[in-house]
Amino acid sequence: MDRVAKLASQKAVVIFSKSSCCMCHAIKRLFYEQGVSPVIYELDEDARGKEMEWALMRLGCNPSVPAVFIGGRFIGSANTIMTLHLNGSLKNLLKNAGAIWL
Repeated sequence: MDRVAKLASQKAVVIFSKSSCCMCHAIKRLFYEQGVSPVIYELDEDARGKEMEWALMRLGCNPSVPAVFIGGRFIGSANTIMTLHLNGSLKNLLKNAGAIWL
């Protein structure tokens, strides 16, 4: 849990993902299209990935990926991010975290 919290606070946007997950790919693409350069941790390529996956599930992320943190705060997974994007709230979160300037 401590490792996830530490990693999540290292940049404005942090995404925990799996390289084979299609929803993870869609969420990463959404952020790139917004002009955001997130830090991405691919859990299936990390030696401690399973441990981080369990920590994400304890935080309430189910399924465990994609797990998106903005400004060091857990925001949610694909459904939450897409809802925020569609209702216009995502851009404000990104601005407030310093992930985008405009």
